Amino acid sequence: MVSPNPALSASAVFRTALPLPGRREGKVRDVYRTADDPAAPLLIVATDRLSAFDVVMPTPIAGKGCLLTSMSLGWFAFLRSRAIIGDHVIGTDLGRVAGLGDADRRMLAGRSMLCRAAKVVPIECVARGYLAGSGWNEYRESGTVCGIPLPSGLQQCSRLPQPIFTPATKAEEGHDENITFERACELVGPAVMTRLRDLTLAIYAAAAEYALARGVILADTKFEFGFALGADGQPTDELILVDEVLTPDSSRYWPADDYAPGRDQQSYDKQFVRNHLLGLVAAKRWNKEAPGPTLPSDVVDATLARYEEALAKLALPAFGAAPPPTAVNATTAATASAGGAR
Repeated sequence: MVSPNPALSASAVFRTALPLPGRREGKVRDVYRTADDPAAPLLIVATDRLSAFDVVMPTPIAGKGCLLTSMSLGWFAFLRSRAIIGDHVIGTDLGRVAGLGDADRRMLAGRSMLCRAAKVVPIECVARGYLAGSGWNEYRESGTVCGIPLPSGLQQCSRLPQPIFTPATKAEEGHDENITFERACELVGPAVMTRLRDLTLAIYAAAAEYALARGVILADTKFEFGFALGADGQPTDELILVDEVLTPDSSRYWPADDYAPGRDQQSYDKQFVRNHLLGLVAAKRWNKEAPGPTLPSDVVDATLARYEEALAKLALPAFGAAPPPTAVNATTAATASAGGAR
C-alpha cells in the first residue's frame, strides 16, 4: 500500500500486504515468515512510516525505509568486521522468497532483509554516552539516569564520564519504560542481562569511535538481542543482534562540528520531527496520542535530508564482505571490548 496522502510520492511505502505467512506490524517495520516452518527465515521490510512519542505519524517519509536498511546493513558489516557478536542477517536476495510477484519485488528492493528467526529478549538495551532525552529529564530531578548516580553539575547534552547501560522494557504498544539493571535482571535473569550489558557497551564504544572519526557524534542508541532458533523452531543458546541497528530511528546522532553542551543539538535523527511535534503540543494542537498530526512537506523534506546526510558522512562499508562471527568469538570480543566500560 502506498502513502494515504496523494500529495506525497507514490513510491512511499506506508504499509505492506505480502502473500506470506505470519505478518506482524511494528511501528516502522512489517515482518513476515518466508514459509510456514517457525524456523523459516524472516522477511523484514522497512516501510516509510515514522513514529514519534510512540505514535505512528500518518505522513510517510518517502525513501526513509531504504535509507534505514542501507544504514543497518552498513553497520552490520562494520560490526562483523569487529567480531563483536553474530547477527540475524542472511542477505537481501529476494529470489530466495517464493510467492512474491514482480511488483512485490520492485517495492521491496532496497528496503528489506532476510533474517534468521530468533526468540527476542524483551528488553531494550540502551547505551548512553551523552546526557540527553529522558536521561536528561531524570538527571535534573534526581541526579541519576535509570537509577545510576551521575556526577553533579552536568549540563544538557554533556558527555558522560563513561558510557552507561540503561535498559528499558519493550512495549508492543505505548511507551517503553526505563528500568534499572537490577529490575532487568529480575525479568530475564542476571546472566543474560550481564551479557547484554557488556555487548551493548562494546557495540556502542566501537560504533561511537567510528562515527566520531567521520564527524558524527553517536550520543545514544538502543539494540535488541535474541536467541537464534534451531531447526526445530526452539531457541538455541546462540545470542545474536536482531532488528535494525544504529539507524537514526534508534539512535541520537549529532554533527560533531556543531556540538556544545548546555543546549539542544542539531541532529541527524528524528529529533527534528519531535521538535515540530513539541511545538504542536505547546500550542495545544496535539496531545501525544494517536492519531498523530499530518507532517508538513518542509518537515518531511528536512527529515529525509538529515537521514541522507548522516548516511553519507558515516561512509559505512558494503554489506556481505564478512560473515557474522561465531558465538565463541562474539563472547570473547565482547568481554575484551567491554571489560573496562562499566
